[in-house]
Amino acid sequence: MTLDELAAREALRELVAAYAHLADAGRLDELLALFADDGVLRIDDRQPLVGRDAIRTFLGGTRADVRASARTRPLIRHHVSNLRLVVETPEAARGEAYFLVVTDRGPDHWGRYRDRYVRAGDAWRFAERHVRVDGMAAGSWAAERRARQAAADAAR
Repeated sequence: MTLDELAAREALRELVAAYAHLADAGRLDELLALFADDGVLRIDDRQPLVGRDAIRTFLGGTRADVRASARTRPLIRHHVSNLRLVVETPEAARGEAYFLVVTDRGPDHWGRYRDRYVRAGDAWRFAERHVRVDGMAAGSWAAERRARQAAADAAR
């Protein structure tokens, strides 16, 4: 392994950690800057969110929903583990990790991230982040949100 690959791996670890911390803090503009201009966010089998504006709209709605559903003070924490990285070229990499989300209600939902990364100048960015939710706790914020979305989709 070369020093350049080690440096890339460390920068990618920081990118993944920054996403979790910024999402939890509600710092949406800084989080969006972690994506390439044409970056893609895929969540389960939904339509992909392409570009920062589409990602902003979705994540802004998520943030408002977390705040509205909090039983005490709004709290969300993303815990990321088992990060595996493959640096394919000096400009491209991929990775995967597990996540567990905790809210003021306790463990909420969990799953896997599958990412593609691109180098943009001196920084790495998400080219694509695919979020796959593997499960959610009964009575959790995510379970309630999914039920509301399913009801809204059925009403259309």
